[in-house]
Amino acid sequence: MIPKESAVLNKKYLTKEVQAMTLNTLFYIILFVVIVMIILPFLWMLSTSFKGTEAIRTIPIKWVPKDPTWDNYIKIFNLSSYSFWRAGFNSFYLAITCTAVSVMSASMAAYVFAKMEFKGRDKLFLVYLATMMIPVTVTMIPNYTILNHLNLLDTFTGLILMALNNTFGVFLMRQSMMGVHNAYLEGALMDGASMRQIFFRIMLPMTKPTLFTMILMNFMGSWNSYLQPLLVLSSNDKQTLQLVLATLNGQLKGKENITMAGAVISILPILVVYVSVQKYINQGLEIGGLKG
Repeated sequence: MIPKESAVLNKKYLTKEVQAMTLNTLFYIILFVVIVMIILPFLWMLSTSFKGTEAIRTIPIKWVPKDPTWDNYIKIFNLSSYSFWRAGFNSFYLAITCTAVSVMSASMAAYVFAKMEFKGRDKLFLVYLATMMIPVTVTMIPNYTILNHLNLLDTFTGLILMALNNTFGVFLMRQSMMGVHNAYLEGALMDGASMRQIFFRIMLPMTKPTLFTMILMNFMGSWNSYLQPLLVLSSNDKQTLQLVLATLNGQLKGKENITMAGAVISILPILVVYVSVQKYINQGLEIGGLKG
């Protein structure tokens, strides 16, 4: 009986092991397919940016250009209708400024909700958090009306003020700050530190992973923003890269290689920022999602 029972147990164990291996294999196959689907458009964009006008119509498709050229990158910076240099500067300026304003305002609000006791704090935070359920498109007309009354249309100031609304950033930073033990704050207060000093010298350094994660998310969101600049900006000299690329997509019909060169250039700052802070991203998301 014992050998038979042992054989049955071994059979069941082997069956479960085979099932687990099958599931793991299926998971990795699906993951590989998803990765390929994500990477292919980027590779196509990169390949097209080095092709001539005739090469982009070649069938079958050639992923590696036979005669790669840098002419598309030269042409994108010598457009007569738009200044790509100016658009790049506008996008960079807005991305840096909006990120700084958004991250700092969200961090300050999170500090209040996490560490300062006052009546109705938690209820107020829940009401504030509920605004995340409001779609961005619903607030577009009210935002436009408010900026119009304030004479802030077609100004960078209008876009920067809109960056103050960062509900998710407040939630993320609050969760991280709640993980900081109050003993650090109490010790600093006993040593005579002000609330400003505690915020900048204790809270922000101790929540650095979440802070860098939020910086990356806000920079990417601001750099890739299309609807808000389209809503606020109208002058050609104030257009961002995303607006210029969208316009060129219609103007340069049949010359998608030039547009693709502009698209490649537009993603370089995001890659640089991501590489600079990527070591903090996973840790920051884990802290923000689990603590509190």
